Amino acid sequence: MKKLMVIGASVLQVPAIKRAKELGFEVAVADYDKNAVGIQFADKFYNVSTIDADGVTEAARDFGADGIMTLASDMPMRSVARAGKELGLAAVSEETAINATDKGEMIKCFKKHNVPSPWYYIASTKEDFEALLEKVEYPCIMKPLDNSGSRGIILAYSEKELVDGYTYSSSNSRGAGVIIEEYLTGDEISVEVMVVDGEANILAVTDKTTTGHPHFVETGHCQQSKFTGNLRKEIEEVAKKAVFSVGIENGPSHVEMMVTEKGPRMIELGARMGGDCITTHLVPLSTGIDMVEATIRVACGEKPDITPKFEKGSAIRYFSAPVGKIIEINNVEEAEKIEGVKEITFVKNVGDRSVEINSSADRIGFVIAQGNCAEDAVKICEKAINMIEIVIEKQV
Repeated sequence: MKKLMVIGASVLQVPAIKRAKELGFEVAVADYDKNAVGIQFADKFYNVSTIDADGVTEAARDFGADGIMTLASDMPMRSVARAGKELGLAAVSEETAINATDKGEMIKCFKKHNVPSPWYYIASTKEDFEALLEKVEYPCIMKPLDNSGSRGIILAYSEKELVDGYTYSSSNSRGAGVIIEEYLTGDEISVEVMVVDGEANILAVTDKTTTGHPHFVETGHCQQSKFTGNLRKEIEEVAKKAVFSVGIENGPSHVEMMVTEKGPRMIELGARMGGDCITTHLVPLSTGIDMVEATIRVACGEKPDITPKFEKGSAIRYFSAPVGKIIEINNVEEAEKIEGVKEITFVKNVGDRSVEINSSADRIGFVIAQGNCAEDAVKICEKAINMIEIVIEKQV
């Protein structure tokens, strides 16, 4: 029986833990949270932070891991890479892990390999930030160099807004500083990629909706993308160039870009499966490809099956609710009976607080659906959301 080490045991990693068990793997998880939801599904638990590269490496060595992986979270990739190097496992290199988790190194790779991407400035300190203010064009985006989940992102239309937003962005950095970039406008998409033996395979293109200004938190995704023909080919080529520019030779990648008037331009990428249920749920619902299993196979040095089985539509939409205490959630069972609804999940429940959506962690739940096409799937999600009543206690 092969052994798989999954870094992280939150709800985001549960699909990998469960799938590996179904495939007959012995599974260990590593997480700083002793109460992480994924622990109950694993065979062994190591109480170590996902970003403690040395601790993760020792845990993987103790477990005798044949493969190591994470999904939907960027920074643990550095631990995956370290363990992979030390134990001779199939994982990205440490250099690639840095390129894929430090937005400054990432965009340098894009520029070096002529991948379409925005202009940028990096400020490691407040002094750096103040020194480059006269160079910046507006509007622009500022975000921490080393975080994810829309944390710390602001859109600035003036120097005052940029200066006022610096504390917010930099406080969401783990110490690397911030990056200021050209503000791209158009349609935001992601491309789900699986690299096998140096060949980049495009599994799906995902259309996105966000909250927009000021934090751009994602509120929904759907497949198949509305972009087809020559533009679809251009999107795929940009994604492949971006993946290779950071050094990914095997494994998954979640590539985010903006389709602008001048064509697709890169935003950023991760050297792991995408979050928001895109790769764990939407890809299999729209293509029949089990991307979780494929990632597990690659991590253990095996050849994955990434052949599309069908072409349908899939979507996820997130609930929105006023700020306040959640006192009732009604009609969920009725909504689950709607044809095409595949999952309804709340990450905040009765007694919890609904807050302003400043990052992906602030969202309260979602609906996932499958339809004949993306539009059908979105309509099914919206029908379920409209049926569910979320009662919020009025603020005094």
